[in-house]
Amino acid sequence: MSEYNHSEIESKWQEYWEKNKTFKVGNASTKKLYCLDMFPYPSGDGLHIGHPLGYTATDIYSRYFRMKGYSVLHPMGFDAFGLPTEQHAVKVGVHPAIIAEKNCGVFRRQLKSLGYSYDWDRELSTCTPEYYKWTQWIFLKLFNSWFDEAVQKSRPIEELKIPNEIKSQGINAIEVYLSEHRLAYYTEASVNWCPELGSVLANEEVINGLSERGGFPVVKRPMKQWMLRITKYAERLIKEIDEVNWPENIKDQQRNWIGKKLGSEITFKIHNSDKQVIAFTTRPDTLFGVTFFVISPEHPLVKEVTTAEYKEKVEAYCDNALKMSELDRTIENRKKTGVFTGGYVVNPINSELIPIYIGDYVLISFGTGAVMGVPAHDERDFEFARTFQIDIRPVIKPPDSISDEIRMAVVEGEVAYTEAGTMLPCNFPVARELKLEGRSNEEAAKLINDWLIKNGKGTSVVNYKLRDWLFSRQRYWGEPIPMIHWDDGSITAMSENELPLLLPQVDDFKPSQDGESPLAKAKDWLYVTCPKTGKKGRRETNTMPNWAGSCWYYLRSVSYTHLRAHETKANLVCRLLLE
Repeated sequence: MSEYNHSEIESKWQEYWEKNKTFKVGNASTKKLYCLDMFPYPSGDGLHIGHPLGYTATDIYSRYFRMKGYSVLHPMGFDAFGLPTEQHAVKVGVHPAIIAEKNCGVFRRQLKSLGYSYDWDRELSTCTPEYYKWTQWIFLKLFNSWFDEAVQKSRPIEELKIPNEIKSQGINAIEVYLSEHRLAYYTEASVNWCPELGSVLANEEVINGLSERGGFPVVKRPMKQWMLRITKYAERLIKEIDEVNWPENIKDQQRNWIGKKLGSEITFKIHNSDKQVIAFTTRPDTLFGVTFFVISPEHPLVKEVTTAEYKEKVEAYCDNALKMSELDRTIENRKKTGVFTGGYVVNPINSELIPIYIGDYVLISFGTGAVMGVPAHDERDFEFARTFQIDIRPVIKPPDSISDEIRMAVVEGEVAYTEAGTMLPCNFPVARELKLEGRSNEEAAKLINDWLIKNGKGTSVVNYKLRDWLFSRQRYWGEPIPMIHWDDGSITAMSENELPLLLPQVDDFKPSQDGESPLAKAKDWLYVTCPKTGKKGRRETNTMPNWAGSCWYYLRSVSYTHLRAHETKANLVCRLLLE
């Protein structure tokens, strides 16, 4: 053959593969392989070069194992709910469902033209009722479950033991107690709000204070949201990382993302006030070296600690900080900024007055939203102290194995020393009482922590960087959340046999800038009456985030031959998510 005629040859075999279902997975072989690609978001532009770049590698892998006699499951589908599709629909004035169906068709044709060995009988689309019925089902399971730390598993909410003192307070107190334990719960949260998009955004969707899509301004604001209590699984996640066959550097990234830290929560009294603020630290051994205190811009005590002289500067600083994402605020090499409040806290171990600053690098979502500044033994604090000309007081001396030059620089406060060492002389009464001088800093940390606990000024805690998952979006094109808000203030879940709760048809699906979801415009769908009690209510108008459906299609792909034919099997597979 003088020339490879790709159009003729490839179309011939692609037709053959499709007609004969060549890549349909079977159960003949005892050797099985499941190879799953990340489903594409079906945008209006069709595939981009990044799609075949990854899909070609997994296709080669799948074909290799088929040739070795494996029964290979290699499915494909479309992550079709979410902001990209909705934005395009708003732009062109066409309903998102029509856009999604059209785009999926384009993607399907393009993927087939590339000759990938997918089992197209198992095609999924996260925006179809047959699929999102089970996404809603999972949400109901989470709402009706609590996490039993003793067995490290979820259990039905009916099995949660309610204390007698709660029962004695009545039904409202019981509902509050249940809400505090449910894996899906409704609460006020500080969110990234984009008025132009009319939606809450995840931290990853905000870059330098602007939305990743469209480049629109994003601000922090409190809003009532649905949350998933994923922090309850933090310890189990850490332990089970070791069971996953991943490269060690990827495992370390996961551990850092979870961010487990053992430490102390120390209570600092606000000077000239009956209020107090709690700081989390992993280094109680450095408490005598505290020379400043920083709270986050969102901290509820900002106004309490700010004096009239500094009010204007503090408000301007906080307003600017709330326009930034948490990711941007915590970039390692970013210059630390802050503003003095005019207020002071009292160091509980030596009664010193410590100046309070607002710093955007401190997050309300991690720890307590307040940190004690120890510039002699923390590089971030050292940089902050140098910027604002704050005292640097060393309390730990490096070991003799460190060069004299470095040891002298540490003692004189010229560098931040963050490693182990021995305690320097300290004239404060508690330091003498505990005989800290010359002890290792690890031993000193335990003695100081015990003193704090004994004197009611602190406690030992475990903290995680992992936060609960913000699970609400104020937009149309997403899974309806199967919950009802009643006029009496109560919230109840729909029953499983009422699913799927279909996304209502609306002519105007544009987001609003006041935080109300477009679903509120579907009046016939919105308002409900309880058939048993006659009370009135409204359906939840927020929808689930883009990741709600994509988080579990790895399970759905193995749970059926035809989507509508095996819902019982799907039910069983979905239960794995709650184990």
